[in-house]
Amino acid sequence: MPTISKSPWMMHYDGSSCNGCDIEVLACLTPLYDIERFGVINTGDPRQADILLITGGVNYHNESVVKQIYEQMPTPKVVVAVGICACSGGVFKDCYNIKGGVDTTIPVDIYVPGCAARPESIIDGVLQAVELLARKQTEAESATAAEGEAQ
Repeated sequence: MPTISKSPWMMHYDGSSCNGCDIEVLACLTPLYDIERFGVINTGDPRQADILLITGGVNYHNESVVKQIYEQMPTPKVVVAVGICACSGGVFKDCYNIKGGVDTTIPVDIYVPGCAARPESIIDGVLQAVELLARKQTEAESATAAEGEAQ
């Protein structure tokens, strides 16, 4: 019998960017690039999201929001930092209110650099996230099975 799995759901959050990367993320959803052809579904609900796509750096005002979104996501989960601001703080890294990249607040699995990151690079990062998510799910299932056998 074939294995049935659900499509990975992705949530996009804009930290504190110039919106250049956000425009490129939206371009990924248009018919020209069509990221959904790979089975990835865009959602606005962190409780349903498997992949968190973050653009922009983290500042002191949105730090708690980023943490809350991450904590609301079910495990396993994958975080993708898109654009140089999300990766390291970018040109804003020395500003008084910027903490830096996303990894200053939550763990990041995939980095997609660029200013602004190109749609092709974003799609590549999301596909890497889908592969990583599948590995994490397999590992979680194996650990659950091992626990069941030990009892």
